[in-house]
Amino acid sequence: MASAEAITYAALKTLAGGRVYPDVAPASAVKPYVVYQSVGGVDETTFDGLNQQQNSRMQVAVWALSRAEAATLMQQMLRALTDTPVRGVPAGAPVSVYEDETRLYGSRVDVSIWFAP
Repeated sequence: MASAEAITYAALKTLAGGRVYPDVAPASAVKPYVVYQSVGGVDETTFDGLNQQQNSRMQVAVWALSRAEAATLMQQMLRALTDTPVRGVPAGAPVSVYEDETRLYGSRVDVSIWFAP
């Protein structure tokens, strides 16, 4: 049975030296790294039950020691999730962030993924 989380991980697992984590990275994670989580999607339930195709909006964030490294990793991530076989669709352009406490540069974007459960 497929899930958006499994599809996302399979597409991203080689990025950032394999440092790809669901929800949150461990405190000791080596930088750069990628985190992902499901943040909604399109409900395809009808009176007949679940549709053959389901949708999930996956939020993916990349974290790095420099803005350039974060931007490069974000482009790699977008290629991985928009190419075959995933064919995800970004819901807008990436948003850049900086965390004062960790001194990390980040970028995040939501990607809509359709899949057969």
